[in-house]
Amino acid sequence: MRQMTAPLSRLTSFFRELGKRRGAMVGLAVFLMLVAMAVLAPRVAPYSPNAQSMERILSAPNRDNLFGTDQYGRDIFSRVIWGARLSLRVGFVSVAIAACVGTLVGLLAGYYGSRVDAVIMALTDILLAFPSILLAMAIVAVLGPSLVNLMIAVGIGAIPTYARVVRASTLSAKELQYVEAARAMGCSNARVMIRHVLPNVVAPVIVLSTLGVAGAILTASGLSFIGLGAQPPTPEWGAMLAEGRTYIQDGWWITTFPGVAIMLAVLSVNMFGDGLRDALDPRLRTR
Repeated sequence: MRQMTAPLSRLTSFFRELGKRRGAMVGLAVFLMLVAMAVLAPRVAPYSPNAQSMERILSAPNRDNLFGTDQYGRDIFSRVIWGARLSLRVGFVSVAIAACVGTLVGLLAGYYGSRVDAVIMALTDILLAFPSILLAMAIVAVLGPSLVNLMIAVGIGAIPTYARVVRASTLSAKELQYVEAARAMGCSNARVMIRHVLPNVVAPVIVLSTLGVAGAILTASGLSFIGLGAQPPTPEWGAMLAEGRTYIQDGWWITTFPGVAIMLAVLSVNMFGDGLRDALDPRLRTR
């Protein structure tokens, strides 16, 4: 009974600490709104994202088109809503790729050490030598511009960060007494890593993943802006910025609203990630 009560009390304490941070709650609320908008896009969007109307080309925001229309008469409001589905998907999938591969690599390097650690960290250092956006551009250039390749490229570019964080946590976790006791009892290395070491490195990975979604959205939008991500007429925020830059004087709304959507997504994730980090760090908890 005590074993069940202890995890529940820690979980309750965590949510209590997280609830004390208003910035994190505001960020979470805004981000959940964007997620709901993306999930309900077919019902929320008033028009099809690619439906054209020659009669409404470059129409300013009005009652029928809340965010105006673009150079093809497409409703910007509908395209921003559908763009949330694509941009958030890129953020989640790319972070999932980076977190899974980086955690595995970091666990192996930190647990086994010696030559395994040296080889893995050498490869990680090579990847870290390139800026993430430049590395993603190179990967997309090799694989070809598409939304799937964009997710893979952004995910690969973020793997070194996760690998280093997990390795550092593993180096300290494997020296704990109960980990040494598990080894002494004859547990296999795989069992020790999964059952005893991995739970100690989950917290920093969760925080890093939360903040990584914002970076992934920015990187993906940047690659789409220069034509290496989503291709027209796909309603992706970065691609919408690229399409509207030619008409920025006559149709400011074409680039403004996708830009605001990117800002809200990145800002809300960062606010929630900062609060989550503070709530998980005992040194930063308020008494």
